[in-house]
Amino acid sequence: MEKIPMTRAGFDTLDEELRALKTVERPAVIRAIAEAREHGDLSENAEYHAAREKQSFIEGRIKELESILSLAEVIDPSKLSGSIKFGATVTLVDEDTEEERTYTIVGEVEADLERGLLNMKSPLARALIGKDEGDSVEVKTPGGQRSYEVLSIRYS
Repeated sequence: MEKIPMTRAGFDTLDEELRALKTVERPAVIRAIAEAREHGDLSENAEYHAAREKQSFIEGRIKELESILSLAEVIDPSKLSGSIKFGATVTLVDEDTEEERTYTIVGEVEADLERGLLNMKSPLARALIGKDEGDSVEVKTPGGQRSYEVLSIRYS
């Protein structure tokens, strides 16, 4: 199977979620199922069915996280330098609006655009890979063609 690149912070976040699901959420839902069973007839017991549904979700997420973490390849961006690649924190300026944005290029499982974590497979990240400070990139986005200039690149 193919390795999944991610930062240490992304790995730690997923690992913490897995730990919480196993040590807090799973035991709580098991207690809720046992409690609901005590109420008698399970066929019309909404609490029981809701708890079972939640248990199914938790078990599925645990399997998913275990799979991701077993394939994780943690990359330390602080040991990298040079042109833009995985782990780079890039400050861009939109050449049309002069709006500045900062993104960190991360793996697919830890991407979160609202927090500035850009999926390395996104059109913008793919356009940025290999570029240097001062370079311009053209990106086809759902909103149309955009032009950005790379203001800075840092690895931390």
